[in-house]
Amino acid sequence: MRIARGLDELAELKQTVREGNDPEATGRQHARGKLTAHERIGLLLDEGSFHEVEPLRRHRATGFGMEARRPHGDGVVTGWGTVHGRTVFVYAHDFRVFGGSLGEAHAAKIHKLMDLAASAGAPLVSLNDGAGARIQEGVTALAGYGGIFVRNTRNSGMIPQISVMLGPCAGGAAYSPALTDFVFMVRGISQMFITGPGVVRAVTGMDVTQDDLGGADVHATTSGVAAFVHDDEETCLEDVRYLLSLLPANNRELPPRVPTDDPADRRTDRLLDLVPPDPRIPYDMRAVIREIVDDGDLLEVHEGWATNVICALARLDGHVVAIVANQPATMAGALDIHASEKAAGFVQTCDSFNIPLLTLVDVPGFLPGLDQEHGGIIRHGAKLLYAYCNATVPRVQLILRKSYGGAYIVMDSRSVGADLSFAWPINEIAVMGAEGAANVIFRREIEGADEPELMRAQKIKEYQNTLIHPYYAAERGLVDDVIDPRDSRSTLIQALAMLRTKHAEVPSRKHGNPPM
Repeated sequence: MRIARGLDELAELKQTVREGNDPEATGRQHARGKLTAHERIGLLLDEGSFHEVEPLRRHRATGFGMEARRPHGDGVVTGWGTVHGRTVFVYAHDFRVFGGSLGEAHAAKIHKLMDLAASAGAPLVSLNDGAGARIQEGVTALAGYGGIFVRNTRNSGMIPQISVMLGPCAGGAAYSPALTDFVFMVRGISQMFITGPGVVRAVTGMDVTQDDLGGADVHATTSGVAAFVHDDEETCLEDVRYLLSLLPANNRELPPRVPTDDPADRRTDRLLDLVPPDPRIPYDMRAVIREIVDDGDLLEVHEGWATNVICALARLDGHVVAIVANQPATMAGALDIHASEKAAGFVQTCDSFNIPLLTLVDVPGFLPGLDQEHGGIIRHGAKLLYAYCNATVPRVQLILRKSYGGAYIVMDSRSVGADLSFAWPINEIAVMGAEGAANVIFRREIEGADEPELMRAQKIKEYQNTLIHPYYAAERGLVDDVIDPRDSRSTLIQALAMLRTKHAEVPSRKHGNPPM
């Protein structure tokens, strides 16, 4: 009987921990349009797979009335479960308990979970909805954040780390998501900032709302902090599940392959109509990517930020591939500061997790301008160059139309280590476009001619025939083959299949020193 009573008490206690002992707090959470921690975990993980860790832990703080308020769990739910049958670790702030703020016990639970994830070699997802450091616990709470930051850094490149912002995240708390691989945000309920509207108003005199300062759309389009943004929690967590299906469990594994009915030898006839042969006419590179990848399906990262370059995860013949592509529909696809940063971070992340790189090139060069030069385009462009040069995964380049100047080199050319490079018959690879080159090389002849425009046209054609014809780079071994655009999918699949067993020796060093 004693055992039976004990089991009843345990079941009642765990139900109280799960549902909360304050129905009004749950009601307030729902009234804000937000789910509870356990509801969120239920959407993220496979049904019935969650195993909670330390649900009964309580804080030991005293003073400020804390000794009278010692709820179990201490404002964070931690544990593991599965996503599509694969192990995933998760912690979720419970805003109903101390506003999800972090104290000593709260932090200790997260530290333990992060260590378990590292030991098990499985992804870690954080569902963030907390009010920052618990003021009543002082510096102890701040030290708890330090422990999270050092584990984020230690686990970087070893296990995928995903941050899902489902509430406020202010001050030093914002640095943990910034240290992870991918950040998701939800419009209307997610905010991230170092100093809040009150501090901004006091220091600058500027009135700004939380959303205008650090809302989802701000970080998705302006700062580049958020990789994905959604309108509601349900679709957000569904996309987290999708992303996890494209990532390996850790850096020692390959991404999971899934069977596909899309034939590997499918001809991509539509590409002939999608890409205009005139290099000055824009088009949407997304349509090209959809035509090449399995079932036209891709997950674009940072879709709203630095839109002149596309970074996406997709599959070719069931195998995950990372795609970096210039976007001629925006700024003619030129590289600038933000595009370089965006692509560099994506290349580095995918290289960490053994995801092959496919680079689709249609680039007129780096964006010229005083703001770009003063903003450090040299330094930021070098980040992308460094990321590619440092990558050891299979790397395949496909040049669709133009590829000029330093941007040609930076977009994973053979000269910086691409394993294979292919080009379409309309490709133009050169230091610059024919018109600009002719104006420089033949300036005196053009200016001294009786008919300067006629002479300019002749010299442009001469330069094109000599240095920019489609086979110039192939004749010198800088392009492995010039292919029919309709064979793009099958060519890329065959190339990546051959490179699947690639092994690259890395230098013996503590770590590289990339441009920051």
